[in-house]
Amino acid sequence: MADDDNCANRQFLAWVKEWLDVARQRSSKGVTTYKNAYDSLKACPLTFQHPSELQQLKGFGPKLCERLTENLQNHCQQNGLPMPERPGARKAAGRARQGDDGGDGGDGDDDGDGGSHPPAKRRKPRQPKAYVPTFRSGAYALVIGLSTLSEESTSGMTKTELIQIAQPHCDSSLTVPSDATKTYTAWSSMKTLIQKELVYERGRPLRRYALTDEGWHVARRIKETRECRLDGRDDEHGETSRPMSDPEPQAEAGRVSRFRSPSPRAEIREVQASPYVHVVPDGPPASGRDHTLPDFDPVRLPPGSFTVHLVLDVREVRARTDRDYIQEELAKQGVKPIMRSLEVGDAQWVAKLHDSDLLSRHGAEGDEVVLDWIVERKRLDDLVSSIKDGRFHEQKFRLGRSGVRKVIYIIEEITMDHSVHQRYDEAIESAMASMQVVNGYFVKRTAKMDETIRYLSRMTALLKRDYEGKTLNVIPTRILTAQNYLPLLGHLRTKDPSVGYYISYPAFASLASKSELMTLRDVFLKMLMTTRGITGERALAIQKRWKTPHDLVKAFDACGPGEQGKKRKQELVSSELDYLAGRMKISKALSGKIAEVWGDA
Repeated sequence: MADDDNCANRQFLAWVKEWLDVARQRSSKGVTTYKNAYDSLKACPLTFQHPSELQQLKGFGPKLCERLTENLQNHCQQNGLPMPERPGARKAAGRARQGDDGGDGGDGDDDGDGGSHPPAKRRKPRQPKAYVPTFRSGAYALVIGLSTLSEESTSGMTKTELIQIAQPHCDSSLTVPSDATKTYTAWSSMKTLIQKELVYERGRPLRRYALTDEGWHVARRIKETRECRLDGRDDEHGETSRPMSDPEPQAEAGRVSRFRSPSPRAEIREVQASPYVHVVPDGPPASGRDHTLPDFDPVRLPPGSFTVHLVLDVREVRARTDRDYIQEELAKQGVKPIMRSLEVGDAQWVAKLHDSDLLSRHGAEGDEVVLDWIVERKRLDDLVSSIKDGRFHEQKFRLGRSGVRKVIYIIEEITMDHSVHQRYDEAIESAMASMQVVNGYFVKRTAKMDETIRYLSRMTALLKRDYEGKTLNVIPTRILTAQNYLPLLGHLRTKDPSVGYYISYPAFASLASKSELMTLRDVFLKMLMTTRGITGERALAIQKRWKTPHDLVKAFDACGPGEQGKKRKQELVSSELDYLAGRMKISKALSGKIAEVWGDA
């Protein structure tokens, strides 16, 4: 810093040095730009009064000079100093004064026309237009979402975390194309933000995103506008914005009843009715507009009023003849799990209150609060089976719709037949990568069940240390409905990501098992997904083409009788949806399976 003190522009250099250090810390692409600017300014012997004069030096463009100008303005205001004028402003003021004084009257060398020629107009240099994302566009939502982080944060957000926070600020889906013939979603705007160096990404395979210094500058400009203050409203009277016309696949397929398969040979079956099924009211029926999110005062649970416990699904067993093995081994390690039939996932953690009536006195119920961690356990052979029959995608959708932020997928890599493992090795690796990159879930690979048990034990100890020293904010159940639950959580997490909000276990179980809330569309999607090979995305595409089961059956009936009619039935779905691409494409073989179920082909 001794050399910096000798610089002719010491204050400007200090600010550039500060930004260079931050860029290095974040591994930002802007490191090169700031380094060039720092080196050229440090070596320059000239003193500059205004940052705009620095554009003649290497590394200084309009954006960097504008940032320095903002810093200089704040510095002058805080220290009671006059703000230096831009060089262009001083020249313009001089010309204006010259004009007011009438000039020097000429020197007699004019053309004798009794007056001087008017000065030639100088073309103003075109200032580069600052990039401002369109209101409620994909880029706008992503910038707003990333701006919920602290400027000092270097961790960034995963794609899944960012989409969850950004979606309420966007009129288009960040996950589903608005046009079924294209793959573009609002998330594609991320490429533009990275190219314009407003966002930087890092990490493989789980990428994380954060705003660059320029990105923070844009975020502040957005938040200062009137549009940002009205974000999410159609007008000044408080009408909330319309929901997206094309909901995410999770939003549709995720509401169907849960499928479980304790072993690879188990049949797909529905979970029995939950005792908590009527805890949360249905709320108003869905309409063209969302209902305003409720205001509430959370129930605050201070440290010392609860303890953290592991809850384990009673159907998680080592074998039919050894059903208590997991429970007994956990007890040996000091963890006594609560055993019950879970509505989603295979294990989760709750905060159990010492005062069993505390929640009921404040608008909730029960004596347990669901924490933000949930586990789905899969043996390797069960993972292969679920990939083959489509349960893998359906289970991911349900976990995403649970509202729990931290999802852990435990994969037990048991010994499998070599030929089977080799045949599905690529599918297994693709599934694991999808869970991490697309869904943002944490994948834990264990060698056997005993290692899984040790991991659950360590997680329980970790979460006890983490949560039992905190105050928990609980959302009163009386303000929850099945319609406002996820939007409310998204709003609260966007408003203050550092504060956690939780709900009681009865409310969580009720929301996870409300089969009576299923619309005809939900039932149709569930029916379609029982056919092997129809994933949530494919089911949604079929439902868009034929709105109800009756419409699909009528379409098959219209194919006519005989061999020709049978052939048309077998090719009906694949030919009608031939515009689908990639993994959504429906082959003729799969189309024939659908015809067997729906068209008696």
